[in-house]
Amino acid sequence: MLGTGIIKGMAETARNFLGSYVSREHLTTVQYPEERSPQIENARQFPFLVFDGDDPIKGLRCVACQICEKECPPKCIYIVKSKDKRVDYKGQSQFYPARFDIDLSVCMSCQICVEVCPFESIKMDTAYELSTTDRFGGLMADKHQLAKSNEHYRHIHPTDAALSDAALAVEVAKAKAVAEAKAKAAITTTVSPQPVAAT
Repeated sequence: MLGTGIIKGMAETARNFLGSYVSREHLTTVQYPEERSPQIENARQFPFLVFDGDDPIKGLRCVACQICEKECPPKCIYIVKSKDKRVDYKGQSQFYPARFDIDLSVCMSCQICVEVCPFESIKMDTAYELSTTDRFGGLMADKHQLAKSNEHYRHIHPTDAALSDAALAVEVAKAKAVAEAKAKAAITTTVSPQPVAAT
């Protein structure tokens, strides 16, 4: 029948209007900033760097491979690779970012940096209150500002964090197996059998 959609739409509007007097579920207005809508798990704003352990800088998962910098469409990521190496979460000696900056005024929250990162080190945050009076310097975040713990990541994105932790656990197990195999091979090559004297 002609006009059925209009009638259904008006009925839905009336239901929400009358329901707002009875239940908060039908209220669409949030009294911001006193009240805030809960962030959904898939919300994304700007990238941050994940670190493990207690030290935000030594525990960074980032190894300064610069893939995110190359793949970033607006070119808002700037990385300087370190000259020396340090031991990473897998127990391997890796480079680390001596400098890691993201210009949040340019970032378009596309999440490409997250998708291309092979080390599960860069993720998207849900924080959105980033207004500042400094138009340029205030929105330039360095690695100290970007570093957030794995617990923070588990809190805001529990499903993705569980998958990420599982993938890292597999990598750590592989690295340990390879190290143990190399150690056993080194022991067997150093301990050679003694020649048996002929009788």
